[in-house]
Amino acid sequence: MLTTERLTLRRPKASDWPAFRDFLTSERSRAIGGPDHIGVAWRTFASEIGHWDINGFGMWSVTRTGDDTNIALIGPWHPIDWPEKEIGWMVLDPAVEGTGIATEAARAAINHAFTELGWDTAVSYIDPDNYRSIALAEKLGAVRDDAATPPERYPGAYVYRHPRVAA
Repeated sequence: MLTTERLTLRRPKASDWPAFRDFLTSERSRAIGGPDHIGVAWRTFASEIGHWDINGFGMWSVTRTGDDTNIALIGPWHPIDWPEKEIGWMVLDPAVEGTGIATEAARAAINHAFTELGWDTAVSYIDPDNYRSIALAEKLGAVRDDAATPPERYPGAYVYRHPRVAA
């Protein structure tokens, strides 16, 4: 678990499913390959939980401190077929967009990946039409790396490389 000034980042749990389902089956998920059928959404959610058991880390459910409602999934992500370790983000609640919550959570996640997980590098894979995610990556100091390879599932994705945080 991580905490910031306003947020608690915790491991996902079963009660997070409705927020994740609503996001992944909506048009808002288009930048990550959605909207998905409910069965695909369920398997994707299960992989978020399983990632923790397999890798010992994963994307956190982001909540406002004192309120356990999942509003985003943000954090380290490295499925077996990803070329590099990623800091990913999905803002589940549209009311959160523009509030700085994704920036705050992503900064904590990047810091954790470099200092606690010992990562040497981290990227974010972003759909070229996802202007909000591009803006967030750049706000975090990430720079587009056209020499890097995106995941096979997202062949046209931009790769944004995050600056290394000193341990």
